[in-house]
Amino acid sequence: MTTYVALLRGINVGGNRKIRMTDLRDMFTEAGCDGVASYIQSGNVVFTHPSSDEAALAGKLEQRIEQATGFEVPVILRSDDELQDVLAANPYGDLEHRTLHVVFLASPPTAKAAKEFDASRFAPEEYTVIGREVFMHLPDGIGKAKLPPALPLIRGAGTARNWRTVQTLAEMAHSLALRA
Repeated sequence: MTTYVALLRGINVGGNRKIRMTDLRDMFTEAGCDGVASYIQSGNVVFTHPSSDEAALAGKLEQRIEQATGFEVPVILRSDDELQDVLAANPYGDLEHRTLHVVFLASPPTAKAAKEFDASRFAPEEYTVIGREVFMHLPDGIGKAKLPPALPLIRGAGTARNWRTVQTLAEMAHSLALRA
């Protein structure tokens, strides 16, 4: 069994694309997931599943959600081990959680795309790409940030979480993995 965190993109934001967490947990259980737990209303689900084929499992979950809700919801998966690696890879150290965000991408951006984007005009906001994650340091918080909407690496391809949420999901996943 693999322990995963599913990060759903664009649900329960501004009163749109609403999914109750009890319904979401039921959808995951019906898809063969065990130990299903959700965290806050923005679409974070921790679970175990026998499949190690991340892409196939994400597709299966997206299909089940669309059948139940009538709208598409991208699902980004990370295993417990991958999420622990994200914690360890944090290039910005111990910043206040509201200033550090991680965008989880389905696939890594090309090195060329990362190099061609000039983020200096957004200083002191900054970003670092590590694998399939884009770490963003946004000193004034994400609400006032200018970098995220301008960053072509993340448009439509992933979903962001603040550092406190990343830490909590990693703790939940690791706890579940130890029990599984």
